[in-house]
Amino acid sequence: MMWETAILVGLMFGGACFLILQASFVRILFGFILLSNAANLFLLAMSGRPDGKSAPVLQGNSAPAVDPLPQALILTAIVIGFGVIAYMVILLYRTFLDQGTANACELFDPRRERPKEDAS
Repeated sequence: MMWETAILVGLMFGGACFLILQASFVRILFGFILLSNAANLFLLAMSGRPDGKSAPVLQGNSAPAVDPLPQALILTAIVIGFGVIAYMVILLYRTFLDQGTANACELFDPRRERPKEDAS
């Protein structure tokens, strides 16, 4: 099971790097989403298998307890990732409204005509 998870994390990181290096801001956004999910899956895979372990509650169990720190880190990373992605969506939307394009090559092209601003 760990090999499949390691391969999936590697594919997700590779796909995220490929998308982040594209010229379209929408693909860059999807790359960041995929990168965030890959990092969360990597943290979960590194925490180990919970087989045969008890809940981290103080009781008289002699079984070793599951470490709750990776789950807390993943939950925090999900919340932070959601906030960053929401900010990037709004930034992409505003860039598209102001500049009329969501492509980095077109946005920074010096020969491109800028959209006219309303005088009203």
